[in-house]
Amino acid sequence: MKNTLSALGQSLLQRLPYEYWIGWRYTRAKRNNHFISFISLTSMVGIALGVMALIVVLSVMNGFQDELRKRILGVASHIEVRGFEVGLAGWQSLQQQIRSIPPKSVASPIEGVAPYIMAQGMLTYDQAVQGVLIRGVLPAQEASVSELSSQMKVGQLKDLQAGQFNIVLGSDLAMALGVRVGEKVVLMAPQGQVTPAGLVPRIKQFTVAGIFQVGMYEYDAG
Repeated sequence: MKNTLSALGQSLLQRLPYEYWIGWRYTRAKRNNHFISFISLTSMVGIALGVMALIVVLSVMNGFQDELRKRILGVASHIEVRGFEVGLAGWQSLQQQIRSIPPKSVASPIEGVAPYIMAQGMLTYDQAVQGVLIRGVLPAQEASVSELSSQMKVGQLKDLQAGQFNIVLGSDLAMALGVRVGEKVVLMAPQGQVTPAGLVPRIKQFTVAGIFQVGMYEYDAG
């Protein structure tokens, strides 16, 4: 009976892949080699734990990278076109040219094109002062290149209407200033006018129309 079982076991082992056969061979101990079997089993467990830890770390890193990319692309476009000098002359015609690019000539279709301007400034409210990076957008077109409208915590992006001098702030910036929706802040831009008394910065009062929260300090603080 033992010979029959042994022959059956040998037949099954021969059908297994070569790697399984080696593993089976070195994990089975003979009568006087239990220590060798223990060492083999310990090595296998150590390798398995190491591979498991590596898979977990890689999964966490990949998830973090995807989440970081998602948050950045939620407020910034994949490609930005800038001029060599300050501003971009003739941006309307360039915008039309980009929109007219055939989908078959690019790796992925162009989903949207929107202009923007960016400048540094200072926001003041009561006694609080914060340096900021101002980004001017057209709300109707901005929705095609970013998800800022869906990141609004209070208010809506479409509340930015021409001539009404409204502004939306990041959640961290609003908290640092202690300002709420409906209150007024003063924006000071370094690009001013030269007068006999010196350089006078441009100052304008804006009404806070909304507060957004992206989840990244670099954007929420500006």
